[in-house]
Amino acid sequence: MRLALLLGAALWAYPLAAQDHSAHESTDQTNSMEQVQTEPASAAMDHCAMGHLPPEQCPPEEEAHDLDAMVDSGAMDPDAMDHSQMGHDEMDHSQHGAQPDKSAPGAAPEEAVPPRATEGPLHAADAFWGEAAMAAAREEVRRMHGGMTTGTIMVERLEARIPTEGGEDGWLWDLQGFYGGDIDKFVLKSEGEGELGGAVEDAEIQALWSHAIGPFFDLQGGVRLDIEPETRSHLVLGVQGLSPYMWEVDLAAFLSDRGDLTARFEGEYDQRITQKLILQPRIELELAAQDIPERGIGAGLTKIEPGLRLRYQFVPEFAPYVGVEYEAKLGETADIARAEGEDAAGWKILFGVRAWF
Repeated sequence: MRLALLLGAALWAYPLAAQDHSAHESTDQTNSMEQVQTEPASAAMDHCAMGHLPPEQCPPEEEAHDLDAMVDSGAMDPDAMDHSQMGHDEMDHSQHGAQPDKSAPGAAPEEAVPPRATEGPLHAADAFWGEAAMAAAREEVRRMHGGMTTGTIMVERLEARIPTEGGEDGWLWDLQGFYGGDIDKFVLKSEGEGELGGAVEDAEIQALWSHAIGPFFDLQGGVRLDIEPETRSHLVLGVQGLSPYMWEVDLAAFLSDRGDLTARFEGEYDQRITQKLILQPRIELELAAQDIPERGIGAGLTKIEPGLRLRYQFVPEFAPYVGVEYEAKLGETADIARAEGEDAAGWKILFGVRAWF
């Protein structure tokens, strides 16, 4: 009887032991997650207090306490926040003014120059090497980059001139030299011609002071002395330099001690065929403001000499050439030449050399 009662009690308790308790476990987990999600922000890890972030990324201490209080009290609820008391609608944005354009020309710099930028010596190297030593070094740099004094003698033309239609063979020289800097220099010019193997017929020398008036032109002034055919002095004023299209030009006006006013223009261009072979067209014009009978010169355009020279530059300092030139006297000057039995125009073959040192 007792055995039967025990078996019956065991069979009645078995269904209760097999009952599903998974729902209870799910409810506990859900409650735990809700508790974690509703923890205030102040319970989260404070990286600023632990020194994990730089100070500029952390809010001030007072703001941090206020934030914690707002989170704890639920004041961050946007629905409960009363924006009408904040005066957002009353704010006058027109009083703010336009922000300045820092990219506009002449705009003030973003930040002022720090005071330490203007401290110390004018040249920072003076603090290490000494002012005297660096002054000498800066002077040497200036001298090497255009401030040095140099001198050159250029023989532009030294040539024999052979007429193609008879007449006397002649020779000619045209040279100039200078000494000075890139702004101011002393210039010496000389030009003349004569019979080949005979006497000099025309010769002159000029002493000029040359001053740069731009990157490509110099203003020149000085005196000119005619040695042949008769001694005569002149005041000189002119310009010399490199014109557009790479033409080297020399324009000068002369006022003689007898009141005669004349002018001369020379232009030449170097056309490189190769690095050493150079073709040079050249033209020379002479003008007179009045008749000069003793020199066989009439008023107006008195002479024109266009020519072409082909030179071979063995070295930059030495280049022989051959060429041809047409020489013509014009106007009243041509009439005076014909009256004296001379040819007013003609071609000439040229053999010469160009050099400098």
